[in-house]
Amino acid sequence: MYRKKQFEKRYLIIIGIALVAILLVVLSVALTRDRNLSFPEKIIKDSGTFIVNIASTPVNFIKGKLRENKEKNDIYDKYKDLKDKEDNLNNITAENDDLKSEIKKLKKELELNTVLSDKVFTHATIINRNIDYWYEEVTIDKGSKSKIKKNMAVINSDGLIGTVSKVSNYYSTVKLLANENMSDKISVKIKVNDDYVYGLISSYDAKTNSYTVEGISENIDIPKKADVVTTGMGDTFPSGLFIGHVTKVTTDNFDLSKVAVVKSSVDFDKIDYVTVLKRGDK
Repeated sequence: MYRKKQFEKRYLIIIGIALVAILLVVLSVALTRDRNLSFPEKIIKDSGTFIVNIASTPVNFIKGKLRENKEKNDIYDKYKDLKDKEDNLNNITAENDDLKSEIKKLKKELELNTVLSDKVFTHATIINRNIDYWYEEVTIDKGSKSKIKKNMAVINSDGLIGTVSKVSNYYSTVKLLANENMSDKISVKIKVNDDYVYGLISSYDAKTNSYTVEGISENIDIPKKADVVTTGMGDTFPSGLFIGHVTKVTTDNFDLSKVAVVKSSVDFDKIDYVTVLKRGDK
């Protein structure tokens, strides 16, 4: 019985406080009319306003925190969106640069058509290159089905690259001129004024990207930067395929002939597209 009375008393106190608060709020609102307030009315109005402010403070605080958190989330979402767009833009820029480079290389290869009128040619793409044989050979995406045959010359827009050494139906292996284990000497001619002197490429130095041309018997001063091209002698290389420029001229060990160092016109680290040649009468 005691507990029941205590419980009822507690409820009566809560209800009384609630009624007082409601009364004060109602009075504070009612007393907002444009008139002079008496002293008791002032006390009632101030008390009601104070209670309303106290009651609304935590609510306003929570609202402010929720609004602040929402603004932070909105800012983060915008940042994430901009970051994604930036990453996507970087990818597009890189892809665009790659495409520009590819187009430039293809244009250079296609320009060969104007200087190869006496030769039959087939354009191809390098599809494989073994890191262990980087300067020895590459694989291209054309084979016998494209009329590629062994010993055909292979060039790019910068000059002579090598020869076809193996052929399957759809692929071919190209032996590079940069192969330091060069077995066949290549006949070349060096332009001196309006004439040519002849020699043989005997070796290649990967460190300097240069060939050694030996057997130059003519007693003629060979200027630096003189052009070096193939002679067309033999069955492999047509005449006039560009090799590079002379950078140095010395004499052999017996002082009987000259030896020229020729800087290759081809960067063998950067070959992607090639052209396979054969003479037009073959």
